[in-house]
Amino acid sequence: MPPELLVVSNSAEQTRACAAALAEQCRAGDLVILTGDLGAGKTAFCQGFGAALGVPGPITSPTFTLHQRHEGRLVMHHLDVYRIEQLDETIELGLSELLESGGVTLIEWGDKIRLALPARYLELSMELGERDDDRRIRVTCVGDGWQDRMAAFTESLALRGVTSC
Repeated sequence: MPPELLVVSNSAEQTRACAAALAEQCRAGDLVILTGDLGAGKTAFCQGFGAALGVPGPITSPTFTLHQRHEGRLVMHHLDVYRIEQLDETIELGLSELLESGGVTLIEWGDKIRLALPARYLELSMELGERDDDRRIRVTCVGDGWQDRMAAFTESLALRGVTSC
């Protein structure tokens, strides 16, 4: 069973703080996929992640363009594969090239293309909570490469006042 962590967010600000804590741990070549229902906070997470990397300007979901490149401490490749209907459409994304480009790649709706993903990534499954702004974010390490960073990620969450267990 891969290592997992549950993060509890009570606001969009806490979701962004969770993203900032994760951005601190990211390295060139990392892949992070975000899953969950519409409105679960995937784009808010990407906004917090980008802000922590020093990305200037607004970050919006690339639903129609599929890919946006943002410059920061690391290049952030932000993909939204919601509209992809066939797995072979992922070839056009150039995912392997993006992963080798020296940046970090975030994919909203990444579970739709799970079969096209490499063997190593971090998955954040976002679920709506009882109140409007409540979110449960299940963080799962797939393959190797993240397990050694989970303790530092958990510490960074606590410093930001975000609950994890």
